[in-house]
Amino acid sequence: MSESETGAVRATISYDDFDKVDIRVGTIIEAKPFEGARKPAVQLWVDFGPGIGVCKSSAQITKYYTPEAVVGRQVAAVVNFPPRQIGKFMSEILVLGFPDGDGSVVMIGPDRKVPDGGKLF
Repeated sequence: MSESETGAVRATISYDDFDKVDIRVGTIIEAKPFEGARKPAVQLWVDFGPGIGVCKSSAQITKYYTPEAVVGRQVAAVVNFPPRQIGKFMSEILVLGFPDGDGSVVMIGPDRKVPDGGKLF
C-alpha cells in the first residue's frame, strides 16, 4: 500500500483543486464478469442520468460483489478521467471504493437514493 492508503495525509490542496475532480453518483444498470481480465473484475455499465448518460467501467470488486448483486446499486465515480483501455474493454469512469483490511475494494455510494448524475460536494 502507498503511504496515502495507510493513513498519512497528502499535501493540502485548494477547493479549486478538489472541484476539478468530477465525482458523480450513478446507478449500475448492467454488470458481467470480465472474461480474460488479468485480475478478477466485473464490467459495469453505470447510468448517470440525462446529462452524462451511461458509462462503462472495469472494477476489481469480486471479493464482495457478484454482477447480479450490484445491478440497481448506486455508486460514486470519477467521470472526468480520460478513457482507459483495459484488455479489450474501454473503461470510461473510475468507480470509487475503499480498501478493506486485505486491500479488497468496498464500493462507496449514498446511503439513500439520490438522483443519478448528482455531483459530490
